[in-house]
Amino acid sequence: MALDKIHLWAAEISGKANEVLAQPETYSQLAIILAIYALAFILANRIRKLTPFLKLSAEDAATYPLLGFVSRIGSLIFPILAILMLRVSVEISMSALNQGWLVQTALTIAILLLFNSIINIFVANKLLGRIFKWVGMPLIFLHMLGILTGLIAILESISISIGNISISAYGISRVAIFGSLLFWLGRVSNKTGREIINRQENLDQRTREVAAKLLEIAIFFIIFMLLLQVMGINLTALAVFGGALGVGLGFGLQAIASNFISGVIILMDRSLTVGDYIELADGRTGIVRQMDMRSTTVETFDGKDIMVPNEKFIVETFTNWTHKNKSQRYRVDFPVAYHTDVRKLVDIIKEVVASHPQVFSGDNVPFEERPDCEIDSFGDSGINMFVEFWMEGIDDGKNRVGGDLLLMILETLQEHGYQIPFPQREVRVLNENFSVRSKP
Repeated sequence: MALDKIHLWAAEISGKANEVLAQPETYSQLAIILAIYALAFILANRIRKLTPFLKLSAEDAATYPLLGFVSRIGSLIFPILAILMLRVSVEISMSALNQGWLVQTALTIAILLLFNSIINIFVANKLLGRIFKWVGMPLIFLHMLGILTGLIAILESISISIGNISISAYGISRVAIFGSLLFWLGRVSNKTGREIINRQENLDQRTREVAAKLLEIAIFFIIFMLLLQVMGINLTALAVFGGALGVGLGFGLQAIASNFISGVIILMDRSLTVGDYIELADGRTGIVRQMDMRSTTVETFDGKDIMVPNEKFIVETFTNWTHKNKSQRYRVDFPVAYHTDVRKLVDIIKEVVASHPQVFSGDNVPFEERPDCEIDSFGDSGINMFVEFWMEGIDDGKNRVGGDLLLMILETLQEHGYQIPFPQREVRVLNENFSVRSKP
């Protein structure tokens, strides 16, 4: 019996297929579809030739992210044109041929392929791309078939009520789908906007950081508002929520709000930026690697990250070594014996220090920035001397110059026969007749 039903069902399908193939309207629709795809292909190629930025190389796309984004959109011109013309052809087929099922089917397939191409081009995360495909494509397919409205009605009927709040399966699904989409769009927009702002060479580093942070705040504020609309929350109710939030900020969230506002102030007054070498009030030093709205990450030369609340930079004193100028002056101390020819030694040490590749020296360097060797003080065992020098960057970590100069100075002193003094003590016997007798 089951086999007979299968044969009967196959025969009915075969008969309907033969009936459809025997109709001239079917071939007319097929001709319309082929003509539309050919015309869309020709127009798309013509548009790409007239707009060179739609066919950027990978290097140019990485250098100019906005043009790269537009270039990727350019690859969708062909399917978009085909979809637009197919949509018009559906109405024409219904009017002229009294049927348009084949054109409608081609339109549905074209929309699904366009959606798949958009995900492949713009969604870099593979897991997120799969989720969009497995959720979005069935929804589009059901919508094109006209079944989605009935499915929504079924999901809305599956609901529970808690007091005045009604939660339905459709509401949960809508928030999950559109919420994920909105946050993905926000993340992509924020990343693209940051890249565009960071490539604006006419703006200094601090201005770019301020613009990037303000863009990030604006994007996620807009997403938050749109998500509230998707959830069906009346925005006028936020007035009461805002008052409660203000009270919460005044008590429990005071530290968070303070750090947030301090971060904005730091970016606006330009007292700190990424790449600065700073010294905190407790003596810890490091390079600013990242500035967030809550804290600033300072990396020390031994590889540790110090998370400093932004408020610390407002209420406490800190030293920014490279705020205005990355050129710094340092000194190296060393002693020599009292019988040293200091005048001759000064010239030798200056020449040795000037030979270091990272030390500023030469006739093109201002006199006050050239290496200088002087006497610091007279010690108990020898003459305390020092040499001052200027260099680019911080004398620490991989840029350690002071240690190199100490070694060079030591080798120079040994080469020229100069002695480094060591502590000496002189004992005088005041009573020469005094003698120590041992006990019997």
